[in-house]
Amino acid sequence: MSQSHTIRDIPVRTNPPYTVSIGPGLLDQCGGRLRELMAPCHVAVISDSNVAPLYLTRTKASLEAAGFAVSSCTFPAGEENKNLRTLSFLLEFLARQRLTRTDCVAALGGGVTGDMAGLAAALYLRGVRYVQLPTSLLAAVDSSVGGKTAVDLAAGKNLAGAFLQPAAVLCDTGCLSTLTPEFFADGAAEAIKTGVLCEEALFGLWEAAPVTPDSPVLTEIIARCVAYKAGVVERDEKEQGERKLLNLGHTVGHAIEKCSGYTIPHGHAVAAGMAVMARASEALGWIREPVADRIAACLERNRLPAGTDLSPEALADAALSDKKRAGDEITLVVPEAVGRCTLKKLPVTQLLPVIRAGVRR
Repeated sequence: MSQSHTIRDIPVRTNPPYTVSIGPGLLDQCGGRLRELMAPCHVAVISDSNVAPLYLTRTKASLEAAGFAVSSCTFPAGEENKNLRTLSFLLEFLARQRLTRTDCVAALGGGVTGDMAGLAAALYLRGVRYVQLPTSLLAAVDSSVGGKTAVDLAAGKNLAGAFLQPAAVLCDTGCLSTLTPEFFADGAAEAIKTGVLCEEALFGLWEAAPVTPDSPVLTEIIARCVAYKAGVVERDEKEQGERKLLNLGHTVGHAIEKCSGYTIPHGHAVAAGMAVMARASEALGWIREPVADRIAACLERNRLPAGTDLSPEALADAALSDKKRAGDEITLVVPEAVGRCTLKKLPVTQLLPVIRAGVRR
């Protein structure tokens, strides 16, 4: 499998529908591609302090060359800034720019930027158009697709948000070469998660050898992840059923993030949460075939943790604020085999025993 220089276009048939484009050079083409979707208007580009110095000038140049008026806003990078204060800052910026509903917001960056810019677009004037320009592997394979936007609250992660599908997603794979190994691994966790959910062959691409930004299979990996998520979102846009499967590793993962004061990045926390759930599934007899050792080995091969030193009690307490809780029940995603997972609804009183069964001591 070789990495082609052609652009991969994957349709997402939501209402309204849009296309995810994947390939090199898309930031330099973003103006022309957006011009095919909308008349020239004001585009407000939102980025963070890590990404803006690398890619904002190129993005603005492409948009302006296509006839768009461009303004930009940068906020401090990091999950700790994914909060209501930053959201207020972004909304005030959009108001100062006098954006209208015929204008557009562009999220240039990783998952935090996509969430923040998307939620600002959902709230400002009760909804303006936005596009995703993901620059991280995590955003490329997961968070830029599907229309979920959110901020963290003191009580937990992603507790305030909205669903708003983007008008387009343009994933420039050339941006991935500037990621540090830690940030690349963060996205690897979500891609490995997708393999555990749906496809033995996708999981095997990570299992065979460590994947890097230069790996010839990377474009194919991104395309497979996006195609799978697009199908799930089309069938369950508002996460009433099947889309909950995409939360594999996230109940424990979000608890790890919260307990660490968000010093453990999202993908690393999800990797650890996935390993915890795999071990718990085996210990509790929920599996069809052994998965825990295989998942753990794949995670570790790709610079990711396969467990946590946090106590089960702390994790269970933090998980009680998880948005997947409904009253006195919580829905967990259980890996039965590589390529097959299921949803299991449990009383919240059983959460601590499950986490205890999965935390390696």
